[in-house]
Amino acid sequence: MLKRYKWTWVLLAVIIIMAGYLIYTSSGIGKSKLPVIGQVEDFSLENVDGKTVTRDDTKGKVRLFYFFYTSCPDVCPVTTFLLSQTQKQLIKDGTFAKDAEFVSISFDPKVDTREKIKEFADKFYVDYNGWYFLRGDDKKIRDIAEKSFKIGIMGDNKDNFAHSNVIALVDRDNNVRKLYNANDTDNVTAESLAKDVEDLAKK
Repeated sequence: MLKRYKWTWVLLAVIIIMAGYLIYTSSGIGKSKLPVIGQVEDFSLENVDGKTVTRDDTKGKVRLFYFFYTSCPDVCPVTTFLLSQTQKQLIKDGTFAKDAEFVSISFDPKVDTREKIKEFADKFYVDYNGWYFLRGDDKKIRDIAEKSFKIGIMGDNKDNFAHSNVIALVDRDNNVRKLYNANDTDNVTAESLAKDVEDLAKK
């Protein structure tokens, strides 16, 4: 009987194995979870539309944080473009603005007026429904960058600024879950960022 129904049994075994695998992967068993590596400090900053935005105004959604200045000659425009491509991915699947937001924070308030920031952001087809562009006191912003994300910002004007080119992934409860070296363009892509955001939004 076993010989007669050999291929039926083989097929049944394959189906059972595949079903078990799907249950295993969909349940998250065996997946490496992103550890909590920090907590976002409270902040109160001015958005590009003139409204005040606090940390808890963005709470409840998965977020990508990025520190920049509009006069940056190299990494800031490139990384903001990367985020705009990530935005495009998240808009496609309906995650952007609904379950995920971006927070870009300027650390050059002397130069970066709301008008200057909006001019910069508009070049990247920013959807302001889910993307904050914030400004405020530079000392407070440096404190947020350092204490919350371990991001160093040095210098006092556009001619001598030096900063870590880092994107931070933050969960719904203001926990920092991952830091990306945005200069590592081989591994940090719009697709990989969008996937991490989507995965964290499902938890």
